[in-house]
Amino acid sequence: MNFPRLARLTLKRDFSFVFEDPCKVSAGSFTILARRNELSHPRLGMAISKKNAKTAVSRNRIKRMVRESFRAHYEQLGDFDIVVLTRRGVMEQSKQQLSMSLEKQWNALVKRCAASLS
Repeated sequence: MNFPRLARLTLKRDFSFVFEDPCKVSAGSFTILARRNELSHPRLGMAISKKNAKTAVSRNRIKRMVRESFRAHYEQLGDFDIVVLTRRGVMEQSKQQLSMSLEKQWNALVKRCAASLS
């Protein structure tokens, strides 16, 4: 699966919608914010700061990893708008550590957000 436009958060109002009242999961190198949308599929937005990943090459590497992980968990994520933020120390982690961190956080996000809606 590629990363089609309909699976992305592209507008400022979409990001603002998530930031207003998010379901939040934070651990390791990422903070993930999510909020249920009116669509039948998840959408992903990323905010990778220059403070945490200094070079464009490193920011793009992180974005590729997040997109890859999002695609792998697309079906289980339901109908959420999701914003992934980086935290300090993200560049000190190996690719495998980052992948494992994202894996755990996707699972925690599904549990926490489903529980908060019940």
